[in-house]
This record gives sequence, C-alpha cells and structure tokens, in this order.
Amino acid sequence: MGRRKTVLGALTIGQSPRSDLIPEMLPLLGPDVEVIEAGALDGMSLEEVQGLYPEHEDYVLVTRMRDGTSVKIGQRHVFPRMQEKIKELEKQGADVIVLVCTGEFPPLESEKLLVKPDKVLFNVVKAVGEGLKLGVFIPDRDQIEHATRRWSRVSQHLQVEPASPYGSLDDIIVSAKNLRKADVQLAVLDCIGYTNWAKEKAKEILGVPVILARSIVARVLAELL
Repeated sequence: MGRRKTVLGALTIGQSPRSDLIPEMLPLLGPDVEVIEAGALDGMSLEEVQGLYPEHEDYVLVTRMRDGTSVKIGQRHVFPRMQEKIKELEKQGADVIVLVCTGEFPPLESEKLLVKPDKVLFNVVKAVGEGLKLGVFIPDRDQIEHATRRWSRVSQHLQVEPASPYGSLDDIIVSAKNLRKADVQLAVLDCIGYTNWAKEKAKEILGVPVILARSIVARVLAELL
C-alpha cells in the first residue's frame, strides 16, 4: 500500500471550487497531495453577496463567485463564515489549511496548521525588497490606502496600482506600464487571484522581478505537506 495522501484544505473568501486558482497551484504541491475546498460565500446567491458590500471604513476584499463573477465584500461580513468553513475542512480530514487570500484578518482558530498568505507574501517581499522602489498590484482602488500603509513598512519608495485579477487583462497591462514609468525595482501581485499569465505579462513590461502570491504560497505549502 502507498502512503496516504496529505489533505490540504483550501479556504477561499469567495465561492469554491476555485477553478482559476487550484489547478495552477497543484503542480507545485506535488503528487501526494489531495486538495479539498470550501468557500465562505458557498451557498449564497449573487444578490445575497451584494448585501455584504463594504461600507465606510470597512476593510475591502475582492473575490469571485463560482461562475467567475467578481464581487467586493466587507471583511466583517465574511469573517464569521470563514471560521465556520475552517471547522468544516477540519471535519473533512484536512491535515493543513490554507487561506487562499492575501488580505489581513483577525486571528482565526484552527486545530490544524493554518497558513496565512498575507504573512507569507509580506515577509518574502520584505526579505528581498526592503528599501527598493516597490510596485504593488492590488484588485481595487478602494484598497489603495490600506495597501499603502501595509507595504510602506517594506519601502517608502512605493507605488500602488489597482488592477482586478478577475477583470480585463488590459488592466494588468495598464498598471504595469504605470509602474514602469515609476522605475520600480521589484513588483508584487498582492492578491491570490492573480495568475501566472499576469505575472509574466507584468514582468515582460517592467523588466524587473515580479512576485506572484499564489506560487509563493504553493511553494511554502509544499514544504509543509
């Protein structure tokens, strides 16, 4: 008998399955990993999700529905559902759980190892890019203020550009050109929704290293699984 596959529980703040995300991560995780998914918005209609729209001073999150529709939600609305889904993934046999979002959240409880991409991504960028001219792609312009506060802890030479990972690919191109004009030395795609294509296109335009959240997180997970 072969050894049992390690079970990775993937929790999205949107709806599962993430057909745009998990297939890109799987090759980096290795052959002995089984992925089970849960979404904080699973079972909700688009109309219900639109009721979670961020209000004044809410922490803004951008995610997607199962059909690919992009939605904007307030963190406080989705956080309790995230905790419920963690418990579901534990009951389904997850050995390790990963939150597939680079947003910052209050502490989440889990009986299993819980990987938080916001900390993984931030510390990788800090390790290699401290003091450099840093370009940051984010999903929505309503996130600029928070992203500026967050990434200014890595570098004061900073430019933040909104480009939805779930919208037109032209958004990535326009934002990359803006960052090129700013002469950034390193760029980071600060949302797990950004694809390998987005990274390659940004790198082609910028001519500097570009850090992709989903691949960094997948490589860290491979060390743990």
